[in-house]
Amino acid sequence: MAKLAKLGARHNCSRFGTTPKTLPQCYVLSDCVRLPDPSDLLTRLPRGTCIIVRHTDPDARAQLAMRIVAPAHKLGLKVIIANDLRLALRIGADGLHLSERMARLGRPRIAFHKPGFMCTAAAHTRLALWRAHRAGANAALLSPVFPTLSHPNARTLGVLRFGIMAHLSPIPVIALGGVSHANAARLRGLMRQKLAFGLAAIGAWRD
Repeated sequence: MAKLAKLGARHNCSRFGTTPKTLPQCYVLSDCVRLPDPSDLLTRLPRGTCIIVRHTDPDARAQLAMRIVAPAHKLGLKVIIANDLRLALRIGADGLHLSERMARLGRPRIAFHKPGFMCTAAAHTRLALWRAHRAGANAALLSPVFPTLSHPNARTLGVLRFGIMAHLSPIPVIALGGVSHANAARLRGLMRQKLAFGLAAIGAWRD
């Protein structure tokens, strides 16, 4: 975990002049199978890390979000909620994460009346990156960079293709998909070039 966090935070500038300094470089994604409850990770995460609560079941998502948002904030962490703007606003979360489908529906306008409220979006293609931008996302989680247990049969982007897509993206791009402390070093050059703004992972945070 320490190696991954160190690499993710090493290059904290962006080629996007409008990128807010508060945009996290490290992201932890909850997963109903691989990481159903990230609560035990909170005290081990570096300050500024963002936890994306993305359980697909609405009740499980709400219960987890309400349980971790207060302790996460006390530790200097951020929490954003996937696809549930009302829940995010109600519990005082730091933002909203959009699936590709939600990003296609357009900008969640009410969210942007709240100062500091951030928005991220999932993306797997160049078109999805532009839709994320159109939806008002501050950053896109582009995946899968490497082979991942979450989607074992998915075609991976690889470092080169990821870099090209990140270069063409209208918003900062976070690397997701099979990212670990072992292979994250392969993204070092892209981070130096400000093409990869940060790193996101599920299982790697337990290493």
